[in-house]
Amino acid sequence: MLEIILWILLAAVVAFLAVIFVRAAMFKPKPERKPSGKQVMVNEEKTVQDMAEMIRCKTVSYNDESLIDEAEFKKFRELLPKIYPEIHSRLSCQFVGVNGMLYHWKGKKEGRPVVLMSHYDVVPVEESQWEKPAFEGIVEDGVLWGRGTLDTKGTLCGIMEAAEQLLKEGYVPEHDIYFAFSGQEEINGPSCPSIVDWFEKKGISPAMVVDEGGAVVENVFPGVARECALIGIAEKGLTNIEFHAKSNGGHASMPPVHTIVGELAQAVTEVEDHPFPRQLTKPVREMLDILGRHSTLLYKVIFANLWCFEGVFDKVCKKSGGELNAMMRTTCAMTKMEGGKAYNVIPPKASVGMNLRLIGRDTVESAREYLARTIHNPNIEVSVVEGRNPSAESDTSCKEWELLSQAVCDTWPEALVSPYLMMACSDSWHYCRITDRVYKFSAMKLSKEERGMIHGNNERVPVKTLVKTVEFYIRLMKSC
Repeated sequence: MLEIILWILLAAVVAFLAVIFVRAAMFKPKPERKPSGKQVMVNEEKTVQDMAEMIRCKTVSYNDESLIDEAEFKKFRELLPKIYPEIHSRLSCQFVGVNGMLYHWKGKKEGRPVVLMSHYDVVPVEESQWEKPAFEGIVEDGVLWGRGTLDTKGTLCGIMEAAEQLLKEGYVPEHDIYFAFSGQEEINGPSCPSIVDWFEKKGISPAMVVDEGGAVVENVFPGVARECALIGIAEKGLTNIEFHAKSNGGHASMPPVHTIVGELAQAVTEVEDHPFPRQLTKPVREMLDILGRHSTLLYKVIFANLWCFEGVFDKVCKKSGGELNAMMRTTCAMTKMEGGKAYNVIPPKASVGMNLRLIGRDTVESAREYLARTIHNPNIEVSVVEGRNPSAESDTSCKEWELLSQAVCDTWPEALVSPYLMMACSDSWHYCRITDRVYKFSAMKLSKEERGMIHGNNERVPVKTLVKTVEFYIRLMKSC
């Protein structure tokens, strides 16, 4: 009898392994789009010169309005008609919200328009940490230096250069195109929501919205050696939450068994020891299905059999941390601590602040409730400072996705095009209430070092990268 059971178990194991490896063997790359091979010519000298002029406008956003130099924002807006005369003579432009700009390029036919987005405000700079001045637009050794080159005056420049060139060539798009530029993205200001309100009041539901987000990158996906063009089809939500604790204070020479600082420390440990549960969202599922087919055999075994190995993959993600872990769950980063002012005084109050990036079904309120359950301490108040829920997930089975993907393929022929989940927040989140086709792609090939410059020191862009951005937008506009 025992021998029979062992044979049955052996047969079950063999059958299981057969299923696993057969599925892995069948997990082959899907047919790829073929580049059209059509060449696009760009005026490199004009593009670099115009971009340098944009960088010289110090459009720095601050949450404290008294720090904002409105003259620099005005300088930027007055620069655009000078360097893009065709656009400003043939397209309508209106100012929306605090400093939003909305251009309208009338197409040949009626129909749902395309919206191309960017923002022209930038984050502050610590000049002493830069190798070259951040606002002089210096070009050296084929690289343009300056705050905003990557985030996101570079894409704004790409849009405007492409439109200016096409207008000079006499091109008219099939359907309307809007250029929507905000000067408050970095502070989550009201300009972009005001633009979306304008579309909503007009009853306009865009066929496609393209904003900053993914890029053409290398070595970001396990087992894949090729470069990947990642297009965000959703973005995580954001909330800042605080733990607050109070006490009667007192002299540090006679402390209670647990001080409020100790209780908060224990709460932090509990949160870090109990990460949010995994969620396999549509953007991540589609990315695994596309890129996983190009990975090595070991990873193919996992990605072809997530029904069995999803938990294993999740453990790999948790252990590695960073972007892999962030694409599988809501993350919580402890970022602020406040307590007493003296070493010998037990503080009457203390707090810990944290930044959460919400995924999938998680909401601001459900995240707050999860943290409260996890720390299980009635002496600690869990409060939301601010937040917004994850965006809706955009369609990848429509004509617009194909048009966008083809423009990417034509510009970066070697890249694998794939959806992905955007970790950061963007203005395009607001457009999800008027369309289900919001795509996040920054139209640049960026190295790991260059991605680290976004909001960091020594932000700069190679001239060839900037030229490719213009090429991409020319191709995209021609397909609209």
